[in-house]
Amino acid sequence: MIGLDTNILVADAIPDHPAHTTVRRELDALLSQGHEFALTSAVLSEFIHIATDSRRFRFPLSIPEALAQATFWSDAEEAFLIATDLPAHRQWLRWLDEHGLGRKRLLDTLLAATWHAAGIREILTLNPRDFEIFGVFTVHAIDLEG
Repeated sequence: MIGLDTNILVADAIPDHPAHTTVRRELDALLSQGHEFALTSAVLSEFIHIATDSRRFRFPLSIPEALAQATFWSDAEEAFLIATDLPAHRQWLRWLDEHGLGRKRLLDTLLAATWHAAGIREILTLNPRDFEIFGVFTVHAIDLEG
């Protein structure tokens, strides 16, 4: 199972995102290979927040469109919603302290801790540095340059 970072969902949903075509191709390839995906409510919440932001995108999604996409991912047969439990919460706090992470790393660290506690060891992202610091994941990064 591969954890999908929020930026993957955003790139998939926004046609004018620079990684849109590459992300779509990668998701299709992973699905055809039989991979399943892990998401969290925080990922879907952040997706709605970002995908509807007119300051980020020339053609952002409307709230109903973003909700429809979040519902699609929530209901997809190949996607599983992972909840943050007490072990994940404790790992989150440990990693914040251990790596000296601050305000801008709270959500990514919580996401990583939630996946780790659920046994997820692979992540697909556009920002590999957000997760490589923990040293416990195989991080599949989509290269925006190529």
